[in-house]
Amino acid sequence: MIEKERLQTKINEMITYFPWYRDYLSSMEPDDLLRLPLITREILEKHYYHQDFNPAWKIYQTSGTSSRKRKKIVYSKEDDQEYLDKKVHIYARFLQDKPIRTAMSDMGTGHAANTAMEVFKSVGLICEDIPYHLPVQDHVKLLKQFRPDCLYTMPSILESVLSATDHPEQFGIQKVILVGEVASAQWQNKVASRLRIDRKEIMDTYGSIEIGTIAYYSHEHGCYLFVEGLVPEGIRAEELGLDEDLLREDERILALTSFSRKTFPAVRFVTYDVVRGFKPIHVAGKMVPSFKSLVKRVGTEWKHGEKISFYDIEEAAFRYLDKATIWIQVDHNKLLVWIDSPYITDFIRKQIQVDIQDQIPEIGIMIRNGILDEIQVNVVTDPKQFQTDRVKKKVIHHKQWERH
Repeated sequence: MIEKERLQTKINEMITYFPWYRDYLSSMEPDDLLRLPLITREILEKHYYHQDFNPAWKIYQTSGTSSRKRKKIVYSKEDDQEYLDKKVHIYARFLQDKPIRTAMSDMGTGHAANTAMEVFKSVGLICEDIPYHLPVQDHVKLLKQFRPDCLYTMPSILESVLSATDHPEQFGIQKVILVGEVASAQWQNKVASRLRIDRKEIMDTYGSIEIGTIAYYSHEHGCYLFVEGLVPEGIRAEELGLDEDLLREDERILALTSFSRKTFPAVRFVTYDVVRGFKPIHVAGKMVPSFKSLVKRVGTEWKHGEKISFYDIEEAAFRYLDKATIWIQVDHNKLLVWIDSPYITDFIRKQIQVDIQDQIPEIGIMIRNGILDEIQVNVVTDPKQFQTDRVKKKVIHHKQWERH
């Protein structure tokens, strides 16, 4: 239970930063977090993503929205410091059991990439980074030259690097910190084997540009633990107006409240990430919220190196097709786009694939340089294949449109 005074302070702060929030409150003095509105994608698109912000704040742009504009998410100086402090605390604790002196960041673009050097220098390490626009063979070359004790990267980038060399053990990596994408236990075991380290030397972390670091995997407890200062909730699909069949009985959509984030409306913010095994556990004499695994994302946004939305995909396809039905699937962090249209040809399919990849320029650059897998665009030959129970569970989003 959150203290009423602390909750009221947070609500007052929200109204100060975001006056529109007042219109969504049923009471100016709620006595329970659950009485507050969920901050959904629709609310953020209407009030936050495209507003004008204080020029002193840092602005990060990510995937597109229904307005065809890329989202803007901001950090004040105070927010940035809090973001850094959390990472430094978690990473330093993970690295303390080995004589780690050097780190290398191979992170693509975005907030995590931009702050990597500062984070590891604050931990006390010598740090280098690999520019995201370099070809994958240059990533391999730089890793062999620098031989970092710790590698900071995303699963999709690490997968490409490992595929580009026969002897990744020559990198000399002792620890790996993962961010940005789902990293299954099976995949981590494979990576540990190729690097010739124990899996406990790999720490998977979960975060978002909106909140920062959210949780990290604890090998001691066999689950992900939420960072301090966050209040997580597990939301059922029907609470968001979604089909209840989207989730298994042990799955919930994650909503978060942050008492430290200032310049984002982080009170019951709906992440649209689905976690499994959400429950509190005993850690060092107190109850800490946890989850077993991060399984998927529902809605209109996915991660392929960087965030890409359904609107980005729709805009690319709409340049060539007057009528179509599309499905999106995610398979081991690989994005698959399926299109059913009477007008599609192989030439158009290839053009749509190129255009989708270039909707977010950073994604296109990393794909061309072999750092990310291509976003595959496929033609649907039998629409019934998406109506079976087996395939339906894999479908993330489906939409039909027609040009008028």
